[in-house]
Amino acid sequence: MGELTKLEQLVSGMNLRQKIGQMLLCGFEGTEVTNELKRFIEEQQIGGVIYFARNVESAQQVARLTEQLQDIAVRSGNVPLWISIDQEGGMVARITEGITLMPGNMAVAAAGSLDSAYKLANLSGKELRELGINMNFAPVLDVNNNPGNPVIGVRSFGESAESAAEYGARMVHGYQDAGVAATAKHFPGHGDTDVDSHLDLPTIAHSWDRVERIELVPFKRAIQEGVDAMMSAHIYFPALETKKLPATLSHAILTGLLRERLGYKGIIMTDCMEMNAIAEHYGTVQASVMAIEAGADIVLVSHTPELQIGAIEAIERAVQEGQISEDRINASVTRVLALKAKRGILGIDGGTVDTQHVEVGCEEHMEAARRVSEASITLIRDEAKMLPLTRERTLVITVAPAVVTMVDETFKNAQSLGAALLQNGLDVVDRVAKLADVPAELSALLDEAAAEDVKQIVIGTYNAQFSVAQISLVQGLQKVGKPLAVVALRNPYDLLVLPEVKTFVAAYESRPLTLRSTAKALLGLIPFKGHLPVSLGDQYPVGWGVTNS
Repeated sequence: MGELTKLEQLVSGMNLRQKIGQMLLCGFEGTEVTNELKRFIEEQQIGGVIYFARNVESAQQVARLTEQLQDIAVRSGNVPLWISIDQEGGMVARITEGITLMPGNMAVAAAGSLDSAYKLANLSGKELRELGINMNFAPVLDVNNNPGNPVIGVRSFGESAESAAEYGARMVHGYQDAGVAATAKHFPGHGDTDVDSHLDLPTIAHSWDRVERIELVPFKRAIQEGVDAMMSAHIYFPALETKKLPATLSHAILTGLLRERLGYKGIIMTDCMEMNAIAEHYGTVQASVMAIEAGADIVLVSHTPELQIGAIEAIERAVQEGQISEDRINASVTRVLALKAKRGILGIDGGTVDTQHVEVGCEEHMEAARRVSEASITLIRDEAKMLPLTRERTLVITVAPAVVTMVDETFKNAQSLGAALLQNGLDVVDRVAKLADVPAELSALLDEAAAEDVKQIVIGTYNAQFSVAQISLVQGLQKVGKPLAVVALRNPYDLLVLPEVKTFVAAYESRPLTLRSTAKALLGLIPFKGHLPVSLGDQYPVGWGVTNS
C-alpha cells in the first residue's frame, strides 16, 4: 500500500473538525502546560503550535514543554503537532540563550560564504530538533531593496535577488537536511515596503515584470529546491491582484500564481492573522476563512484563544454552508500530513525528546557561528584613520536595542559594545543609552565625551535612520571634536542619515557574539573581511568593504 494511500485513509478517517484543526497553528501564553492549554489541544485538535520568547526560559525547559505538548496531542488521539518557531538567527530569534544563536541573514551574506550559510542552518536545525522543534519560519527570502523598510532590513540577505536566492537555497537545504521543515517567507516579497504589516496593510505597486524580475526570484529558486513550506505576506500587490486584497487572502496570488503558475506543491501557510494588516481591515476570524479560499493550507493565529477557536468554527461553518468544499479541506490536510510524514512527525509518540540530555550550544557549533560572525564585520570607511583603536581611554556608547516591530518581541540582557572592548583590554568608559529622557541623557553623554581624559569615542547605533535622538547624539559627539567611530548595530543604512561620519562600521546585529567580533575588529585583533550586501548610496555599492585580510 503506497504512502499516499495511507495518508488518504488517515484523512478519510477524520471528521471535519479534526481536519480543520490540522489547518490551524496556534500560539499560547506561558512556559508551562496549563489546564486551559491542555484542554484547548485536546478539544480543538490543532495541527501545531508556535513558540515565542514568552514560551522560553531555557533550552531544557523548551524540550520539556515540547515533550508535554506532543504527549497531550497523542494521548488525546490527535496527530502529533508541528512545533514551530521564528528562529531566523541574528536579531529575530525566540531562543537566545543556552543554544547556538547563529548570525542573521545579512551578516551571513556579508561574510560571503554559501557553504557557511548551509552549515549554520544545518547546525541550527539540529539544535531545534534536539528541542523537539520541527518547523522553522526561516529563511527570509525578501529582497531588501528599500532602505526605509522598517521590518525586514537585516533579516534579508540583501538587495540582490540572485544572492538572496543562492543563500536562501543553501539554508533551505541546511534546515531540511537536519529534519526541520523550512519556511520561505514572505511570498511574494516584503522587501520593498516602508510599512510594517504588523501595523498596517502595505502596498507594493510595481509592475508584474518588476515583481517577476526581483521579488519572485528567491521564491522560485526555493520551489526548485523543494522547500517544505511557504509563508504568505500581508501585502497588497495591485499588479497581481485586481481586488484590494493582501497576498494572504488572494486566490490569484496563492493559487493562480504560487500553485498553478509556479508549480509549488508544498505547504502554503499564512503569516499571523492577528497582525494589523489583516485584523484591522478584514478581521482575524473572517480572514481565516478567506485565506483558505485563497489557497492557504495552514492558518497561523499566534496569540488569542478566542480568535483561534473562532477561526476553527468559522471555517467549519463555511464548509457546512457550501462556501468551501470538503474536497478543498481534504487537499490541504493531505498536504499537511504528507509533510508531517516526510519530517518523521507522524510516527512519534510524544516521548522522543530526551529532556535529560539536550545537546545544544556545543563548542563545535559555537565555533562555526563565531567564524561567520567575525567574517561579517564590514568596514565602510575610515577616513579619520582611527582604526585600529589606540589603547587610550575611550567613551563607548551603545544604543540599546529597541523593539521597533512586533517581530522583535523583546531583548533580554542586552550587552554593550563597551563591555566587549573592555574584555579585550581597552580602557573604556562604558555607557548604554536608552534615549528615554532625551535632553538629559544627551547632555550627560556629551559632557562625558568632552571630559579631558577621554581621547576617542565609539558609538554603536541601532536603527538610527528611524531615530531623531540618535542622529542628534551622533551630531553632538562630532562637535566635541575627538576621533569618532560609528558602528551600526542593526541596519547599515544608518550611514545614510549620518553622512559626515568619517569612520563607519557595519555589524548588522547587536547580539553578544557580534559585539565580541566587532570589538576584535575595532582593535585590530582580527581583520575586517565583510562586504556590504546592500548599497549605501552610489559611493558604497553592494560588495563594498575595506578589507585588510
